[in-house]
Formats: sequence, C-alpha cells, structure tokens
Amino acid sequence: MTSTPTPPPMSAHHSFQVDLRGLVDLLSHHLYSSPRVYVRELLQNAVDAVTARQAVDPGAPVRIRLSASGGRVTIEDSGIGLTAAEAHSFLATIGRSSKRAGGDGLHDQALEATRSEFLGQFGIGLLACFVVARQIRVVTRSARDPQAAPVEWLAADDGSYTVRELPHAARPEPGTTVVLEARPGAAEWTVPAKVEELARDFGSLLPYDITFEDGEGGGPRPVTDRPAVWERAFPTPAARRAALAGHCAELYGFTPLDSIDLDLPVAGVRGVAYVLPDPTSPAHRAGHRVHLKGMLLTQRADNLLPDWAFFVRAVIDTDTLRPTASRENLYDDETLCAVREALGARIRGWLAELAASDPERLAAFLRVHHLGVKSMARHDSELLGLMLPWLPFETSAGSMSLQEFAAAHTDIHFTRTVEEFRQIAPIAAAHGLGVINAGYTYDADLLALLPSVRPELKVTELDAGAVTERLDPVPTAAELALAPFLATARTRLEAQSCDVVLRAFQPVTVPALYLDDRQARQERDRGAAMESADSLWTGILGALRGSAPRARLVLNHNNPLIRRISGLQDEALTGTAVESLYGQALLMSQRPLRPADSALLNRAFLGLLEWATHSTAHPTDARDGEEDQK
Repeated sequence: MTSTPTPPPMSAHHSFQVDLRGLVDLLSHHLYSSPRVYVRELLQNAVDAVTARQAVDPGAPVRIRLSASGGRVTIEDSGIGLTAAEAHSFLATIGRSSKRAGGDGLHDQALEATRSEFLGQFGIGLLACFVVARQIRVVTRSARDPQAAPVEWLAADDGSYTVRELPHAARPEPGTTVVLEARPGAAEWTVPAKVEELARDFGSLLPYDITFEDGEGGGPRPVTDRPAVWERAFPTPAARRAALAGHCAELYGFTPLDSIDLDLPVAGVRGVAYVLPDPTSPAHRAGHRVHLKGMLLTQRADNLLPDWAFFVRAVIDTDTLRPTASRENLYDDETLCAVREALGARIRGWLAELAASDPERLAAFLRVHHLGVKSMARHDSELLGLMLPWLPFETSAGSMSLQEFAAAHTDIHFTRTVEEFRQIAPIAAAHGLGVINAGYTYDADLLALLPSVRPELKVTELDAGAVTERLDPVPTAAELALAPFLATARTRLEAQSCDVVLRAFQPVTVPALYLDDRQARQERDRGAAMESADSLWTGILGALRGSAPRARLVLNHNNPLIRRISGLQDEALTGTAVESLYGQALLMSQRPLRPADSALLNRAFLGLLEWATHSTAHPTDARDGEEDQK
C-alpha cells in the first residue's frame, strides 16, 4: 500500500527557484529595448556607490573610471564597497538592493537620508549586464568596515557564482571594480568605440567626473560634460543662442528656429525645448530626451509635453519624475501630469512673449508651423485665444493675420473652396467686401470659432446675395432698356436653375460672374439626382424642393462685350452668347460640370463657330440638331 506524502507544514518558508538564463532572456528581449543599457547599469551602480560613500564620508575621494579592451569592459569606482556577507546578499539576490538595506547605526541612517539621490531603485543591479556578458567579476572592499578584507564575487550566466576573500593588497582602498567578459554574439557591444559612445550618451550629465580609456595608450578621456549647456554662463544672449543651436544640432541633427528654457525649480526639472525649423504633423508623437539625476533615461519620451507642443523637441534633467521599471521611459502619474502642464505653460509663455514683443519672430515661426498650430487650436481653447489673431489666412486684401483683417472688416465672409475664393476675391476687394479663403485645411473650423475669441466679429459663409448687394446697381432706365435682353438670358438659363442679374462692377475685364451658395448647390445636386432617379425617388426628391436661392449669373454692365451682346437684334444669337458667358463663368469658378452644363457648353461653342464662319446654317441649327438626336 502506497502512503500519501505528508504535505509540508503551513508555516514553512520556501525560496523561488530562478532560471538565470530565462531571466537574462526576459531582460534583453522584453524589459530593455536594447543591450546598450548595460553601460547605463554599470555607470548607475558606480555613481550610486560613490553617492553612498559621500553620505558617510564626505571627504572621501571621488573616482569613476571606465575602460574597454579585448572583449572586456571594466569600471572602477571609489564608492561604498561591500563586505563578503553583503556580496552574498545583494549581488546574488534578485530584487534586493544595497540601497534599501536595513541596519542600524549612523551610517545606515545617512544612507537612508541620501537614498533619494540614487539613480537605481529596482534592485535588478548587475544581473542586467548578463545581456552582454558571459561572466561578471566584482572585486570590492567596504568603506563601512575598514578591517574587512576585499571580496571577489564571480558569476556566470548559468546562474552560478562564487564569493571569496582576497588579500588586503588585492584592493588597498575601498571601492569596487567590475569586469565583464562578452558572451558569444555580443562582442559588438564591448568594442571600445561603442562603449565610449554609450558612456557619453548615458552619462554626460552625471554629477561626478567619469573618464574612459580604450587600452591603446591614448590616456583617459572625459565622459561627463557638465554643467548642461542650458545651465552655463555666456557673455551675451547671442553666444548662448549659438551654443544651444550647436547642442541641438549635435543631439537632433537640426538647427532650431528658437530655443525655450524649461526651468521648473519647484518640480526639479531643468532643460530646454528646441523649435523645429521644418513643418511636422501634429499627429507625429515627438520623442524627447530625458535625464534622471544626470543619467539618460530615454531619447523617446512621448508623454513629457502636451500633444499641442508638437513643434518642439525637448531635453531635460529631472530629480522628481519616476522612471518605468526598465528605466527607459517616464511613469505617467500625477507628478508627470503636473510637470507636463507646467512645461506647456512655459511654451505658451514663449508664444505670448513673441506675440507681445517680437512679432517678426512669431511670424517666422508661424510661416513654418501655422498648419499644425491651426490643427491643435481647434481643440485647445487657450491656444486658440493666444494664436488665432496671429495665424495667417489668404484674404481678399492679401495674405495677413486675422487681427489685421478684422481691423478693417467687422463682417467677415468666407468661401469653402479655393476656386470660389479665387473667382470672387478680385471683385470683393474692389468693392470693399471682406472675404477669407477657408478652402485650406482647418481654416473653416477656425473661422467658425473666431466669434468665441472676438465676439464683436460676425463671420458668415459667402453667399450669392451678399456679393450681389455689394455690386453697383445699373440705373433703372438702362435696366428697363435691356429688359428684352435679360428676359432672353433668363429663359435660356432656366434649365440650368440659374437666374440672371445685371450689375456694374470692377474689374471691367470680367464679363460675367457665377455665384451660388451651399443651398443653391444642394438644389443643383437634388435636380441632378432627379434626372437619373426612378419614379419613386423622383417623387421623393421632388417633394424635397424648397425655396432655396438659385445660382446667379451676374453680368457686368461695365464690360464692353456685355454691352455689345445686350445690343444684338438676333434673339437666337443673343441666347447662344449668353450660354457662352454662363459656360465661361462656370469654368472660371472651377465647379464640377453636370451633364446638362457640358451639353450647353458644347452647344454654345458650335453655335458661335457657325456664326463666326458665316455659314448659311443659323446658330440655332446646331442646337436643334442636338435636340433631335436626344
């Protein structure tokens, strides 16, 4: 009879069994974006060790040296060091950090007080270096226990390690030396030039002097470059702008239009934002460069600034923002939200300052980024109020800001298409009608919001009636004399759902103007749909006929051609000429042609050719033949 195993008592304690190879795979393929972070981990441990020693012994020397040669990467520091027991506890236990060690005594109290100065907070430590190393050797000596012997901790990527004490001569002074040996396939990450590049990238703003040697006798070279360029003193503002421009070119590869200081002492944030010199889409998620206590955290932080600040690239150093577990981005919490709003306020302040004191620089900025600013202003009332008066628009008085245009026009009309604007703009300008081209992206939406910023302004879409009212009327006697001509013209264009009116306007060179509005276009579309619909839909569409205004063909009484046509005695020739004027005005407005419009143009063209060649055929013969074919 087989006995049932007795379960362990409920109070028993057990340890997790960790597969180090599996952990390394997790780190290198899922937690970290690239093996390059191993250099950051080495620098981080060294800086934190020196910070810990300074807390207990402020007079201790400060030294961090990095080197690479022959597939090995070495970093040496004069930091706090470890005893043998601490090496067992902290270097081989996942998730435990010497920076969170318990204990008693003044040293531990000092370490706890300075813990906020540490870069690392997650306790993963040297294990991250196994993403490139097959073996890690640590030789360390504790500064807290001067009598303790130096210790060697030797670990392999199979999860095994040894700890042994060394003679005092092996490391006479407190501190730590870490040596990595590259694993197969990772040698590229230990090439001296690559290690130096990564060290400068991650550690240029770290608080202690760090040097690098490549083992080829070139001597130590500085890794750190402090203070940050935005914190340095310069003899003139021009010298500072030039230095910042050079810094931007080095980091981002472009010369900025301008730079914006992002100094928030209360929030522990220092830095600068560079204004892009070329247009960019507001939908593009910008990547910003963030340092945490001097250590590069990420070059692609996309949650640092508000979405509307798409036109800048920022670089900052922060003491307060929290990193994610991989320390490759910012944790999106309430602190980051508050900092984001404060940084946005700084950028808005820069825009407001330009608007108040340097309109030329603001105009230069908007020439590049007006489209993106328009896009974001539709959804950001504060940005709308700040920027809308300065945004450039195409108007009947030329390209200008809304502020300039509104100074001359309290009644603002706009067209929804570029073609309609270009047809009407010369005439509107000659008769004092303020028209804005809203045919470009976002412009119609912004104009609709304009009264919310400037309540005294009236903004309406341009319609045929508004334009016709601004044009000069023809003397009553002259219009009565031309009544037969106008009757013929109206009859000829009745099938096109187009009225004919006579006005006098400038420029004289324009013989006729085709005008309609949204309601008239809808009526045209309804009529076109009726022509191709079956009986059921014809009845439904017919029932939808309203009293919408029809399109208008405005004939220019000042134009010599109109005067000659209006004096023709041949009614058929007059009708053909009117159809030609209608077709020409329709083409100038660049509206899509309906089949009926195309037929009219063809008929008028052939009729005029017949008349011009003095054929025996009457100009109406072409029309009659075409009708017979139908």
